[in-house]
Amino acid sequence: MLFMLVENNNMDLDLREKQVLITGGTRGIGLASAKAFAKEGCVVHITGRKQQDLEHARKSIGTDYQIHTHICDLKKNGATEKLANDCREVDILVNNAGATPTGPIELVGVDEWREGLELKVIATVDLTKKFYEFMCKRKKGVIINVIGNCGERPDPEIIVATVTNSGMMNFTRALGSVSVNHGVRVLGVNPGATSTERLVHIMEEKARDRYGDPKLWERLVEPLPFKRASTPTEQADMIVFAASNRCSYVSGTILTVDAGISQRGHIF
Repeated sequence: MLFMLVENNNMDLDLREKQVLITGGTRGIGLASAKAFAKEGCVVHITGRKQQDLEHARKSIGTDYQIHTHICDLKKNGATEKLANDCREVDILVNNAGATPTGPIELVGVDEWREGLELKVIATVDLTKKFYEFMCKRKKGVIINVIGNCGERPDPEIIVATVTNSGMMNFTRALGSVSVNHGVRVLGVNPGATSTERLVHIMEEKARDRYGDPKLWERLVEPLPFKRASTPTEQADMIVFAASNRCSYVSGTILTVDAGISQRGHIF
């Protein structure tokens, strides 16, 4: 049945005119998600910390779509409240902002820990709370937390993300288990390694250290499934599907998109 729907281009996700807010929507998975929701006919709101990044993202998405930009640093006092008030009619919230510092515990200081926790956990939880209250009053809505698979497969080389992601996974499960009582779905998407600008930059630095040439970074992802990282579009497709009525009985769970790598005993 699913194959027939796709073959006939009849996979209607019933998202037209839905209002979607994507934090961190100027690049990577956030930007890919904004493009995907826009193509489904949604009214898309994206946040970013720099106006030039927001304008670049708007142009990248295209002029044929309804795109609203919000300059916002979610770590600043009052930022989540202003954003929530500006976008209170949003039907779908995608919490995507929250890149955390990399490195093992020996190289991560207390400031890096605070930075990771403040954005990935505290700001995300606070924003979720505000939109959750709006959605509960309307008895409908979807909240998707874009987290990361090191929350289920701890990685000592990205110790901050391992802590923040495992916390966000359990927050998502806990809230999603009761949100359905108010007509709201809360779920998470756990991307594996994804070929965003950030990942490529990190891999280039590692390739410089290991091979003496940053251009050889793709060698480092060859041990991954299919000998590559996922693409932002592959992650965005899952996010859009999860937000749709085709996924209407899913809440309080995490959808992992990493081609099974987190189920292995080792990666490299």
